[in-house]
Amino acid sequence: MNIKEAKEEIVHTVRAYTAKDDFGNYEIGVTHQRPILLIGPPGIGKTAIMEQVARECGIGLVAYTITHHTRQSAIGLPIIEHKDFGGVHYPVTEYTMSEIIGSVYNQMEQTGLKEGILFIDEINCVSETLAPTMLQFLQGKTFGNHKVPEGWIIVAAGNPPEYNKSVKEFDIVTLDRVKRIDVTENLAVWKEYAYKEGIHGSIISYLDIKKENFYTIETTVEGKRFVTARGWEDLSQMIKVYQKLGIPVTEGVIRQYLQHLVIAKEFSAYLDLYEKYASDYNVEEILKGSVNPGAAERMASAPFDEKLSVIGLLVSRLSDGACDCFEWDSYVERLFGVLKFVKSEPVLIEGLEAVLENEKAKWAKNQNGKALDKVDARVSRRMLDTLEEYLKDARGGADFDVIRDKFNQNVAKRQNLLSTWKSGFDNSFHFIEAAFGESQEMVVFITELNTSHYALWFIGENGCDKYYQYNQGLLLGERQRSIMADIQGIEKELSFLG
Repeated sequence: MNIKEAKEEIVHTVRAYTAKDDFGNYEIGVTHQRPILLIGPPGIGKTAIMEQVARECGIGLVAYTITHHTRQSAIGLPIIEHKDFGGVHYPVTEYTMSEIIGSVYNQMEQTGLKEGILFIDEINCVSETLAPTMLQFLQGKTFGNHKVPEGWIIVAAGNPPEYNKSVKEFDIVTLDRVKRIDVTENLAVWKEYAYKEGIHGSIISYLDIKKENFYTIETTVEGKRFVTARGWEDLSQMIKVYQKLGIPVTEGVIRQYLQHLVIAKEFSAYLDLYEKYASDYNVEEILKGSVNPGAAERMASAPFDEKLSVIGLLVSRLSDGACDCFEWDSYVERLFGVLKFVKSEPVLIEGLEAVLENEKAKWAKNQNGKALDKVDARVSRRMLDTLEEYLKDARGGADFDVIRDKFNQNVAKRQNLLSTWKSGFDNSFHFIEAAFGESQEMVVFITELNTSHYALWFIGENGCDKYYQYNQGLLLGERQRSIMADIQGIEKELSFLG
């Protein structure tokens, strides 16, 4: 299955394992809660989905890459205890608590979450000295002498042997005690994640054109050549920062992340072309409704790769803008709740102090924002800064009306942002419509928007007449053509058989 399907299966498993009966007992006893074993190629997002699952299920997460650990850190250090057996005094070897089990208890104490996921990555690549410990961990849910706390679900991940020479096959006894999920790479699923995470538009557009280069691992006489989803994501972050700092993104930089000479060279050339298209078509002006003379005509007659690139530029900007709107919408909504609370309080300063402490407690519970996704973390950080500003104003003598006026300024910023991007969506449709009308390219544009989580949220909240018009008409037409093609294929087969 793909990584999205694997995530859904893990969520279902977590809910099943944490479900309790009327007496507070787990519906599935701890002994029958098989550890989940994810097997899939490196760099496809196994660790990332653990963070998403923990957030969605409201449980804790402790993650370790086991190959970084020694036997001592995994099972603890040996200590001598003295015990009496049958009246005879014996020295007995015990073990201190494993660092990993200790981290689970620390997480429970810091967050107050009694249930969670203990995620162990690269479990089938451990050293010979740790291999028996890992088998004991999967079979008995213990490290050394200490069990994983009740309510904590074990998820382990590993790579198939073709990707790593260090992989050790598990025996049937172990495999019969785990819930195994095999995961494969999938570009369509990754694109949904990419738009939500703000992956650089050049990468998404390039992979639309060169789908075969999304994930590849080759063995040559010169060694391994590979490109992974992790490589694309990390490269995206570096491109964004380099561009912000005015540092050129050279082929040498790209090769540090895409360790495949041909693909790195090709993407480097495409990145230059992508930036040229952004300049030639002046995408920012298209969003504002000011199109360069002849741009639509050029687009209409351009090679298909160029069309895809410009469509990708537009969708990437729309997705980023929609994400900004979502962030501000969430921030203003939360801030409005604060104002409703402090207005009902007899003393403004005390009310603001209470909500600020509450926000700080949430921030700490989420380990200083690390357990939040990027947007939620930015909203929470902005909330803390705003509340500290409000409290400072109140201590300086400001009354509720002053605080409310500042809030209204943020409401106005939010409204301006929504209006700007409402026009951006409309203007993008006008441009695509002028260049292509009801065509294959419009289907591509609609399909890409449907892939973006934040673009769909924005359209759902703020509307877009052209989107509804073309989404219903063109995609329905595509479905009808697909069905007709299937029918024609069946008819040909029947004719052949007859």
